[in-house]
Amino acid sequence: MDHAGPVGLEPVAQDTETNPANLAEPASALPQEELARLTDDIVQALKSVYDPEIPVDIYELGLIYKVDIEDDRTVSIDMTLTAPGCPVAGEMPIWVQNAVASVDGVGDVKVDMVFDPPWDPSRMSDEARVALDFW
Repeated sequence: MDHAGPVGLEPVAQDTETNPANLAEPASALPQEELARLTDDIVQALKSVYDPEIPVDIYELGLIYKVDIEDDRTVSIDMTLTAPGCPVAGEMPIWVQNAVASVDGVGDVKVDMVFDPPWDPSRMSDEARVALDFW
């Protein structure tokens, strides 16, 4: 899949064949306005987490692969690292969990580290490319 930037959270179902970041279930019991607010606030929380070695947030780097918001407000996140041997591999999921858990209205937060597909620079947003002078 060609991907020109980070996966955006959307409060609608996505086909995993065309968008592997299947981000939300279609028939949510949450009101659409509340789901949209949670989505926006979760994106902002994810943008507050930085890899200490790279001056770009993890969302713009494309490290977030999937975010599911359940009807009970539980949030499940699949994320990766720029490299499996990253020195903060044990800490970064905790940073993500804490950031998302601080969003008003979010219940439990579960963060899973995944390495398939492996991260590559094509997952970065244009904003990240500019910040890193990566053209």
